[in-house]
Amino acid sequence: MDGGCFVSELENLLKNESEITKEIEDAVKVLLQGLGEDSNREGLMKTPLRVAKALRHGTRGYRQEVKDIVQGALFPEAGLDSEVGQAGGAGGLVVVRDLDLFSYCESCLLPFQVKCHVGYIPSGQRVLGLSKLSRVADVFAKRLQDPQHLADEVCSALHNGIKPAGVAVVLQCWHIRIPEVGQSFLDHSHHSAKMGLQGWLRAFVYSCSGVFENENRDVWGDFLTLLKFKGVEVEKNHTQTTTRLCWCPFSSLDVPVFNKHQSTRDCCRVSSMTGPSQSDMISAVAAILHSLGEDPLRKELLGTPHRFVQWLMNFKKCNLEIKLNGFNLAKPNMSEGNGNAGCNQDEMKSELNIPFWSQCEHHLLPFHGVVHIGYFHASGDKPIDRSILESIVHFYGCKLQVQERLTRQIVETVSSTFGVDVMVVVEANHICMISRGIEKVGSSTATIAVLGKFSSDPTAKAMFLQSVAEITAFGE
Repeated sequence: MDGGCFVSELENLLKNESEITKEIEDAVKVLLQGLGEDSNREGLMKTPLRVAKALRHGTRGYRQEVKDIVQGALFPEAGLDSEVGQAGGAGGLVVVRDLDLFSYCESCLLPFQVKCHVGYIPSGQRVLGLSKLSRVADVFAKRLQDPQHLADEVCSALHNGIKPAGVAVVLQCWHIRIPEVGQSFLDHSHHSAKMGLQGWLRAFVYSCSGVFENENRDVWGDFLTLLKFKGVEVEKNHTQTTTRLCWCPFSSLDVPVFNKHQSTRDCCRVSSMTGPSQSDMISAVAAILHSLGEDPLRKELLGTPHRFVQWLMNFKKCNLEIKLNGFNLAKPNMSEGNGNAGCNQDEMKSELNIPFWSQCEHHLLPFHGVVHIGYFHASGDKPIDRSILESIVHFYGCKLQVQERLTRQIVETVSSTFGVDVMVVVEANHICMISRGIEKVGSSTATIAVLGKFSSDPTAKAMFLQSVAEITAFGE
């Protein structure tokens, strides 16, 4: 009897999961159509399913309970509840540092990176298995969040779950900052061209309970000192209100607000019209939020669909025509050969660390990094202006892409347009590599494409790669 009930519940769960995935897939197809893409073309056919799986994985915290993690993971250890000390009277502070997490920003639905530091003081002869501190933090990270709310939830859950003398949670968070919605990607040259998290919006928040609430207590100083060992400095002028208001760079957008009497069903309706408008796309994102178990009418989420669609529209497929100093890049005559063999190409020129942003067509998640371009040109000729190369990179970056194709398109366009032998190296961080199941924080991808002399002359290739290695190691 019990076995039959279990099988029935499992079947209902699987059916429900399948229905939710299908709802998200349908909404993603609306988004792709709104971007001018064909969801049936090769490269996009499985994108709706990939996006659905990624979102379900990235918001699995809604389907998890902290008590299921904590129960059974509390172990008896000597501890004192007096003011003299805890955990044997020796201070008893337990700190787990540098927990790498990812969460989805509730203001714009884009992932943000978190480095979490947790400290607590055991009491009542209870200590928690160390790995469970990370698992509890991850439960709340895998929900739509803002940094302060995330810190508060982790702190409260640990305090209520293990009944310690106190809990302290410090979060370092990084949010994608560029390209800002409604502005050209090329307007952000003031941002660092180097890879990593430079140029991202940074937030530093903390939350505490129990003995940590008195910041003058020795235990708070001990906690901060242990963080300093890892180079983490707590900002004294931190204010929670400022962090909440200024966190998401897209939160200042004017957004359409649903009527307070409008039902969730109404705001989540996905249009079946051919060629969906932005309003249809906004409804599709609202439908995704609903499918994930969220309420699109929740105050913090009212503008989220609009902001996410505005982000996506940076990558809308259209018949752009970019004319740069007389060179029409709308439909370049792609070179299949060795560039212009008639030129005396005896001088190598490099343009390094050209920044770019793009959107992975497999997961609809951003990837960003730098492009290095090397080329041979006739001695005495004027080198290609860097701004033109930046425009070429931008032209191919601001659409749904894969890094391999982006690299090839840049090298072919530079070669065919200017008649030179070219080598291109693209280095990028992919959010889909670090915010999904694989969660390889710190990973990066490099791709190379060559035409002309670089494909036949190992010395030329080595010379250019050496110049890239030097600037990567020592900076500009």
